[in-house]
Amino acid sequence: MGIMAMLGLASAAEVAEGAKAPAFEAQDQHGTLVRLADFKGKSMVVLYFYPKDDTPGCTAQACSLRDGIAGIQATGAVVLGVSADTAMSHKAFAEKYHLPFSILADPDKRIIEAYGVKTIPLLGYASRVTFLIDRKGIVRKVITDTRTKDHDQQVLSFLNGMS
Repeated sequence: MGIMAMLGLASAAEVAEGAKAPAFEAQDQHGTLVRLADFKGKSMVVLYFYPKDDTPGCTAQACSLRDGIAGIQATGAVVLGVSADTAMSHKAFAEKYHLPFSILADPDKRIIEAYGVKTIPLLGYASRVTFLIDRKGIVRKVITDTRTKDHDQQVLSFLNGMS
């Protein structure tokens, strides 16, 4: 048994590039129900999973995406964040850092599990991974080597090739 399996980090297979993105629906920080299907045929989706609201790495990542939102939107993409935190926690986080995108509450981890995102043992936090989904609902890129301070640039380098 490998170290990742012993730590409980290899239990689910991540959704692979080229696969159909699993459907989901969840409430965002405004209480709005957001569905992946809402964007089909209209927008590409930057679906990023992160461990915990208002922690240093997660804040740097969210603020990077906030700062790069104009460029991301110019490619025809929307940003959706996901963590196991509650909608109330997301609301405080989004307001504190002026985040201009939806952050989806996934306390039951349905979306996290559907995408095969590994969780941190004992804490249950999602690991950091981003899925770039095209307008047809196909995962075109999975980013696992997230650079939190310039994640917007990582995302844009792929979106510019997809748009």
